[in-house]
Amino acid sequence: MALSEMLMSGLELMVLGMGMVFVFLTLLIMVMRGMSALAARLGGETDSPEAALPVVTAGGADPRLIAAISAAVTRYRSTRGA
Repeated sequence: MALSEMLMSGLELMVLGMGMVFVFLTLLIMVMRGMSALAARLGGETDSPEAALPVVTAGGADPRLIAAISAAVTRYRSTRGA
């Protein structure tokens, strides 16, 4: 088998392999989009995550929340040896 025949055979295998990967990834994208559309249709409407979060303005933080977070951080640091 000559070098040029081996190169052509390798080129054919490369193109075939790349084509198969391209087809697989294209099908995967289509299936994922279809599943996303189906889940959106079956799942119903949900609130946006931004609407669920409370808005805290400067100086408007709850002192009890600050105390709870401070206590949790202090306890975590004391048990972890930090």
